[in-house]
Amino acid sequence: MKKFLIVGLGNIGEKYDNTRHNIGFKVLDEVAKKEDITFESQKLGAVSKFRFKGRTFILLKPSTFMNLSGKAVKYWMTKEKIAIENVLIITDDLNLPFGSIRLKAKGSDGGHNGLKDIQAVLQTTKYPRFRFGVGAEFSKGRQVDYVLGKWDEEESKQLPERLEKATELIKSFGTAGLNNTMNTFNGK
Repeated sequence: MKKFLIVGLGNIGEKYDNTRHNIGFKVLDEVAKKEDITFESQKLGAVSKFRFKGRTFILLKPSTFMNLSGKAVKYWMTKEKIAIENVLIITDDLNLPFGSIRLKAKGSDGGHNGLKDIQAVLQTTKYPRFRFGVGAEFSKGRQVDYVLGKWDEEESKQLPERLEKATELIKSFGTAGLNNTMNTFNGK
């Protein structure tokens, strides 16, 4: 049975719900809703599992806060014996327009503190990541307020369709592989 660890980055707590920075949590919540599964509080995060086409998908929402995500990722990779190429990290990206999807096999942290910590803990930049564009509609010095801000009205209208696409991407990652999934979803 092939296993995949799908990690949605975000911050725990009500004040972070529905913020741009928590898109990783939001994507996993959408997957859970579609698969009719719930998250259970476990060590270093909320975890849920489902099977699809002979694969097991383990969904993880780390409870370590964004900047310490690496500890949770490493723990669950080890616990579930999941190879790094079967790990997918979902994160927000200011450098992509709202709703854009970019799947990559490796890369820099792009200034993202969650990815920075994962890179430091795993000692590599070679792990798949799914960047969800949140745009960069903020004035100089307002980046933190923007990413920790709520979706605007227009974004909220478009979000359901984008979340649907994100759910399809995750299943494709586990069944069709990284390269096929990149060809199918990047830029869509």
